[in-house]
Amino acid sequence: MTHILDNPAWNALSTGNKTLAQGNDTAKYFPKEISPFVGIPEVSAENFSALYDSIPFESYFIFIAPHDIVIPERWTIVQYLKCLQMVFEGEVPANISDDGLVPLTGQHVPQMLELTQLTNPGPFIDRTIEFGHYQGIFDDGKLVAMAGQRLNPTPYAEISAVCTHPDYLGRGYAGKLLLNQVKRIEEASEIPFLHVKAENERAIKVYEKLGFVTRKEMSFYVLKK
Repeated sequence: MTHILDNPAWNALSTGNKTLAQGNDTAKYFPKEISPFVGIPEVSAENFSALYDSIPFESYFIFIAPHDIVIPERWTIVQYLKCLQMVFEGEVPANISDDGLVPLTGQHVPQMLELTQLTNPGPFIDRTIEFGHYQGIFDDGKLVAMAGQRLNPTPYAEISAVCTHPDYLGRGYAGKLLLNQVKRIEEASEIPFLHVKAENERAIKVYEKLGFVTRKEMSFYVLKK
């Protein structure tokens, strides 16, 4: 039986993120201003064609597969990435504190865009904040670290946009933000997971130390319509 996380975008668009989803029973996508992730129920030329035809705008899109696949020629492959899919199997320390963590809202989007463009944790655009649950750490009014939620293929919830300004690395900000996200997700009776580039050894070590375990290596395709 196929695991729900083998097709995280489709399952998220069909369950936990369905209020943001556009498309139909064979192809789903997010609004252009929220996220580039797209999904189909299973990999086939017919489904990829339906996805191509159903999206009414040109842009870049991201398709996640549990292994390498053949992308039909109608699509242009802009980038190919190997990412580790990691699931939290540890324990949140009883004394974890949320002191200094600020809920991020629309007024913070300009700073969020600036920080993500600097650190490149993954796609973050004007309305990505609508996935919800974003928290940040500020220094004298400046956003220096943040994390939030993205794909929500029930009962899993993806922690995303984990990033720290280069001048503030080594202060434990990422760990604090991550563990508070894990705590929130588990309190909602869901299971935390995340994706990280396979070559990002520094981040992988941080995640492993916190209790994340690699489930599978996933293939990410950045496509152009």
